[in-house]
Amino acid sequence: MLLENKVVVVTGGSRGIGRAIALASAREGADVAINYWRDNDSSYGKASAVESIVGEIEALGRRAIAIEGNVAERETGLELIRRTVDAFGRVDVLSSNAGICPFHAFLDMPASVYESTVAVNLNGAFYVTQAAANQMKAQGTGGAIVATSSISALVGGGMQTHYTPTKAGVHSLMQSCAIALGPYGIRCNSVMPGTIATDLNADDLSDADKRAYMEKRIPLGRLGAPDDVAQCVVFLASDRARYVTGASLLVDGGLFVNLQ
Repeated sequence: MLLENKVVVVTGGSRGIGRAIALASAREGADVAINYWRDNDSSYGKASAVESIVGEIEALGRRAIAIEGNVAERETGLELIRRTVDAFGRVDVLSSNAGICPFHAFLDMPASVYESTVAVNLNGAFYVTQAAANQMKAQGTGGAIVATSSISALVGGGMQTHYTPTKAGVHSLMQSCAIALGPYGIRCNSVMPGTIATDLNADDLSDADKRAYMEKRIPLGRLGAPDDVAQCVVFLASDRARYVTGASLLVDGGLFVNLQ
C-alpha cells in the first residue's frame, strides 16, 4: 500500500486522468479529497461523475469528499485545502491535475480562449500548489506534489498555441517549487502524458483512421489509458520516490522519442 493512511488531494478529479489518480490513490490506501468543476460534472453511468467516483472510493474502504470549485480562482485552492484538513486532519499529497484544452487556430483565437486556458492550467496549478505547500509546511512532516503537465510542454501544436505554454509552465513551476520547498521536505514533480484515451476525447478518437494514425506513431502500439498516468503519479507521491524532486516523467508510450 504505497499511500497507506495518506491524505491525497486531486484537482479535476471526477473524470479522465484525475479520476484514475483518485482511484489509484484509494487502492493504495489513501483517503481522497476531489476537486471538480460543476460544468464538467456530467452523467457517468447512472450517477454524476463526482457521485460515482466518491462511491467507488468508499467501496474500497477509504474516505472521500468532493469539493466543487474553479481552480482558476485563488480562493478555490485555499478552500479545497481547508476543507480537506477539516475532514481528514492533514494533506500529504497534492495531485494538481485540472486542465482544459479547447483546440483553436492561432491567428483568430479570441482573447477569452487564451485567458481561460492560462487561468485554469497555469494559474490554477500555482494557486493550489501554494495552498497545499503552506499546509504541508505547517504540518512539519513534508509532503509530495505531483502536477499533470503534458508531452505538449516539449513539442508544439498548431491548434494548441494557448495550451502548450501552460503545460511548459506547469513543468517549470514544479522545478522551481522543488527548490523553494525542498527545505521543508516537500517534493515536487510532474508527469507528462502523451495521447491518453478518456471519455473526454472519445468522440475525437472514434474516427478509426485517426486512432490508427495515432497508435502507429506510438512505439508501444497503443493509446495510453488514464491508469497508466495514475500509477506514475502514485509512485512519485509515494516514499519509493523519496529522493526524487524537480523531475518530469514522460508517460507517452515512447511517442516523444519517435522521430520517424
